[in-house]
Amino acid sequence: MSTARPVIGVTTYLEPISSGVWSIPAAYLPETYLRSVLDAGGIGVMLPPQPVDAEIAAATVSRLDGLLVTGGYDVDPARYGQAAGEHTDAPRVDRDAWEDALLAAAIESGTPFLGVCRGLQLLNVHQGGTLHQHLPDALDGDTRYSGDAGVFAVNEASPVAGSRIAALYDDAASVDVRSYHHQAIDRLGAGLRVTAVSAGAGATAEVVQAVELEGDRFGVAVQWHPEELGDLRVFQGLVDAAAAFRDARAAAATSPATSV
Repeated sequence: MSTARPVIGVTTYLEPISSGVWSIPAAYLPETYLRSVLDAGGIGVMLPPQPVDAEIAAATVSRLDGLLVTGGYDVDPARYGQAAGEHTDAPRVDRDAWEDALLAAAIESGTPFLGVCRGLQLLNVHQGGTLHQHLPDALDGDTRYSGDAGVFAVNEASPVAGSRIAALYDDAASVDVRSYHHQAIDRLGAGLRVTAVSAGAGATAEVVQAVELEGDRFGVAVQWHPEELGDLRVFQGLVDAAAAFRDARAAAATSPATSV
């Protein structure tokens, strides 16, 4: 078993930034994501949006031990067959395509992955699900999950017994989380299991706070922002799964072929 740190690919923004006299498009990422990967024992490698096809995505993921799909602007509603609502962000089609292809490659190869906020929403859309484009509309105007002016909202999420999230949080009945989102899962995507929920309002009984791929692989996504609390538990889960995946892949590559 290798003692080297596993390599985690971390998706990034591609947005205009100002730096001194320059105003340019740039790949960037809040440092809290990279710090969480490092503190959990991984090596973070940034993966900015770029032109992509299935071959490029597969080649990229094949060089990683794990994948972290980070937060950011709303997923383009056209990806789940809807027109954009008045509160929905202008689409970042390059990022949507890049991260969707990376997720497809990770799922195909069994590479462990973690989605955070937008990462959860993209995973759900990738699996054929839909989103509430503006969650307060589904919660009778309740904005408890939205945050405000850069300040994250504080909420409680209840892990589902027997799930990976429940195990990572020591089977706690509820956990305090930090939220900053105005969208959430509506129709659940195929092959996904809801693994944490929070209280809803009105006709929406519950808000999905975490999902995971069915089966034995590590494919986990959370709606909240664990990196904002310095909460390493889900990152530790990703890094540990990535290390095990790397070791299993290396063992398979070096084992002698079985004679027939």
